[in-house]
Amino acid sequence: MRTREVRREMKSDYILLVGQVQGYLMMSVKEKLEEADLETMIAADIEAIDKLGRAPIAVMVYVDEVIARNQQLLIYLKDRIAEEDIPAFVFGNADDLADIKKVLLPHLIQGQYERPINVKDMVDEVKDYLEQNDRTKKKKILVVDDSGVMLHSIKGWLGKDYQVTLANSGLSAIKYMTLNRPDLILLDYEMPICDGKQTLEMIRAETEVADIPVIFLTGKGDKESVMKVMSLKPEGYLLKSMKPMDIKKYIDDFFINRKANPR
Repeated sequence: MRTREVRREMKSDYILLVGQVQGYLMMSVKEKLEEADLETMIAADIEAIDKLGRAPIAVMVYVDEVIARNQQLLIYLKDRIAEEDIPAFVFGNADDLADIKKVLLPHLIQGQYERPINVKDMVDEVKDYLEQNDRTKKKKILVVDDSGVMLHSIKGWLGKDYQVTLANSGLSAIKYMTLNRPDLILLDYEMPICDGKQTLEMIRAETEVADIPVIFLTGKGDKESVMKVMSLKPEGYLLKSMKPMDIKKYIDDFFINRKANPR
């Protein structure tokens, strides 16, 4: 996993600005973002975005004709935004914005700005959104489960108060953690190929992430199953049959207790 080597290259919290680097509007937006003390990285394609490593705290997309036609890039952005709980803002001509919303669905977009654009006002609105939603302060939870229904259900229950990232396998979770450090992992115990036990063993084997707390998700509440889960010494376990409000309260209480009793 080579976590130690990768972490030296990780960026701090930053805005990902997607578009053509040489454009005047792009450079004006970057300048205003940095004047607002928001570190900004520019990328125009999937490879360049991947090289940045750590997930940004927000994505801003300058939608010109080139970007609007790049379906592969837009689908990639849609998946990253949805899975990693990243707020998205788009700006450009009205026709191009209409095209991008066919891929980046409206519910994923927090702000939309048509040309001509007052760059300062747009940047101020982005910064206000990040501050109001505590994007740099919210606890980060990685949910690992092979069930898409369960993943999105948990995100719906916790997404208002936490930054929730989704992974559909243990290997995807490990890959994510090479560049991003969650505050808590909710880990499905019963998964195919690489189950919860194996995933936990891989996490505990890596010095850089071994101390991240793990709470198991399990569909079995009988005594034997619970004892098997707890023998792995997680921070706790949650039954998938629990009411959403009870799962939310369990997570809230976990972070309250951890803050009161830091390790």
